[in-house]
Amino acid sequence: MADQPLHRTPLFDLHVELGAKMVPFAGYEMPVQFEGVMGEHNHTREKAGLFDVSHMGQARVTGEAGALEALITADLSALETGQQKYTLLLNDEGGIMDDLMVSRPEEDFLFLVVNAAVKGQDFAHMRDRFGRRAELIELDDRALLALQGPMAKDVMTELCPQANGMTFMTAGRFDMAGHDVFISRSGYTGEDGFEISVSAAEADALARKLLADERVAPIGLGARDSLRLEAGLCLYGHDMDETTTPVEAGLTWAVAKSRRERADFPGARRILKQIEDKPEKNRVGLALKDRAPAREGTEIHHEGEPVGVVTSGGFGPTVGGPIAMGYVRTDLAVPGTSVDLMVRGKAREAEVVKTPFSAHRFFRGS
Repeated sequence: MADQPLHRTPLFDLHVELGAKMVPFAGYEMPVQFEGVMGEHNHTREKAGLFDVSHMGQARVTGEAGALEALITADLSALETGQQKYTLLLNDEGGIMDDLMVSRPEEDFLFLVVNAAVKGQDFAHMRDRFGRRAELIELDDRALLALQGPMAKDVMTELCPQANGMTFMTAGRFDMAGHDVFISRSGYTGEDGFEISVSAAEADALARKLLADERVAPIGLGARDSLRLEAGLCLYGHDMDETTTPVEAGLTWAVAKSRRERADFPGARRILKQIEDKPEKNRVGLALKDRAPAREGTEIHHEGEPVGVVTSGGFGPTVGGPIAMGYVRTDLAVPGTSVDLMVRGKAREAEVVKTPFSAHRFFRGS
């Protein structure tokens, strides 16, 4: 795939104009930073950051909701118009093929947002399993913007005041400063925020309107990663993949209780057994005792023996120190357990901790 040309989002020219450092990511040329990761991270925590996430896959599903429900862990019969759910696409053995958002912004269809790196295989898998029961239409003519941070709601008051009536994990169709958009209120940063799906042809104009507000700054992939790590949120292909089950990843809550009772989701026997008996490994948070960060792939040791591996790691600007997530033996996945992270061949003391590292500030209503 290295010799394949990289795709560009509808905001590519704007990123270049703003001085972004562009890097390859999931088959796209994406901005890793504009003014610097630390400053962008802090700006999002303090004000509002604008992220280009147009590389992610957007799709509309019509027909029988049960066709999609059979492949994921959410209960779509309980998904009312205006609601959104975080869910998992599973293979037949219960391994995680992707994590995604599914919403019902209007009564007659479902709206999906999936991860960029696997959107092709996700959509092919869905179409294959849907048969004639449902139809999936890829919305590759739409861009996706994410406005995140404590001042995001104030910015939205200027451009789309109706959206401020939304709460966490709701979605709908709105007019935003003359643009026909789908908006959800959630976020990958742990902050209150909005995801805005807009026509690709109108994305540049809408992004410029948002950036004209002095509270809003463009944010790259670097700060996006440090923000989601502090929020304790998984990155697909790193903290979970097809070799990982929801139970191991600490995502049992994403398997709806009604689905567990019916045992009607892919890999149900294996997953329900893990819920009852506990899996062999668990995802945990890790706080390092010194300033040396542990990156993905770092071995985790306990009493001189390897017991797991780091899947995400770096410096947490809000936390003020290096943090990581990884998998360890279940008997060691207890907050307060001391472990060593083998950073550049040297054992660095760390402690298993609860996530998130930085408290979530999603808006759930007054």
